[in-house]
Amino acid sequence: MTVNDARPMRWWDIPDVISIEESAFPATAWSPAQFWSELAQDDRTYLVAEISGQLVAYAGVMVRPPTADIQTIAVSADCRGRGIGRDLLDRLLRVAEGSGCSEVLLEVNAESAPAVTLYESAGFEVISRRSSYYGPGQDAFIMRRRRP
Repeated sequence: MTVNDARPMRWWDIPDVISIEESAFPATAWSPAQFWSELAQDDRTYLVAEISGQLVAYAGVMVRPPTADIQTIAVSADCRGRGIGRDLLDRLLRVAEGSGCSEVLLEVNAESAPAVTLYESAGFEVISRRSSYYGPGQDAFIMRRRRP
């Protein structure tokens, strides 16, 4: 499934984003202030996806050529597995490549097989592991995608 209604995230989306954030990342959820700060940065692009007017996903990238960094991608629990995350990832990759970035980096929970599989299917490779990045026993993979 592709998202036809993806658009830039705005400040008024933050309450809906926080609801998804707290469900998707309960131990490490960002605060509303962190999202406000991200939206204020000129080198960030955040998108939200809607289905029938309901916000169901969001994603963000920091672009500092020649490198971009995927900041976050989250999909509401009832919409996972429908291709929404992949669609948003593809959109962020186009933003990065369109800005002249030759590589894209990200951190992902090493235990999140669906997320790791998603990133690998988009050409990302594990380049490092950060021990306890998300808390005790919660390692992160650092992944990189180089422009072909």
